[in-house]
Amino acid sequence: MFNNSSKILFMLILIMGSMITITSNSWLGAWMGLEINLLSFIPLMSDNNLMSTESSLKYFLTQALASTVLLFSIILMMLKYNMNFETNLSYISMIMMSSLLLKSGAAPFHFWFPNLMEGLNWNNTLILMTWQKIAPLMLISYLNIKEILFISIILSVIIGALGGLNQTSLRKLMAFSSINHLGWMLMALNNSESIWLIYFIMYSFLNLILTFMFNIFKSYHLNQLFSLFYNSKILKFILFMNFLSLGGLPPFLGFLPKWIVIQQLSFNNQLFMLVILTVSTLITLFFYLRICYSAFMLNYYENNWIINMHFNNFSLNCYLFLSFISICGLFLISLIYYML
Repeated sequence: MFNNSSKILFMLILIMGSMITITSNSWLGAWMGLEINLLSFIPLMSDNNLMSTESSLKYFLTQALASTVLLFSIILMMLKYNMNFETNLSYISMIMMSSLLLKSGAAPFHFWFPNLMEGLNWNNTLILMTWQKIAPLMLISYLNIKEILFISIILSVIIGALGGLNQTSLRKLMAFSSINHLGWMLMALNNSESIWLIYFIMYSFLNLILTFMFNIFKSYHLNQLFSLFYNSKILKFILFMNFLSLGGLPPFLGFLPKWIVIQQLSFNNQLFMLVILTVSTLITLFFYLRICYSAFMLNYYENNWIINMHFNNFSLNCYLFLSFISICGLFLISLIYYML
């Protein structure tokens, strides 16, 4: 529908909208940045495809609802401070927090996220799982409502873990994984913004590796993965080890941000949240290991057909380099730390 130059323009506007929200010194300016971000992402989602058009409509309706609720709470807050309007400030903050959790796709406001992901291509899913969460999470950090935040964290990690158990669609699997990681990011954000930034960068990097490979091979379901690498077992091992890294299994790079969050929770004596987060991660690792088990078995039955894989050497080298960082990153960081 749009050529490459138009998509680049929309991407720049999308980035600008998030930057306006992050750098704004008023809630109204932050709301305007969110709206610019929303209106620039919808043309990127529309791809002359029935499923992508349906997903863009779902995204618009959900985000418009969240924006309306957020604007309503901002107006109530302005009335309270400027005209001494009699209302409870904590109720206003609760409404704002709920609308921002809806925008980010955190539980219990996650109902739109997996179905919407199912209709997008891998480039748009990467944007939705990473960049589109920055602005709402930064606004959530301005609101100090522990009760709602902790409820959302617990529900996000549990629903994200249990929701991925029966999935065969890779996009829904990544969606529920994103909900689970969002619970960890909210927990990191509650303790320290620097820890949240480290977690978010690591999570975005691991998502980039997996979506990059899925996009090359146009893989959207699990059964497609097992017949892709008939000629190269090494590529198959690397792909599934990246799955384990995203799940947070040591000694891969994905364990590092969770390690930092666990250490911070233990220092703050938040043992209940620590147990909930750790158990939910074990459940996610269970279904990741279940996927990887057949790939790691040397005598596993495979279909004996060869699929012609069309990709250039540059893409393959980029993927191997990023995968090396994902698999060996924790060793490298530990080595640098001890050398310093």
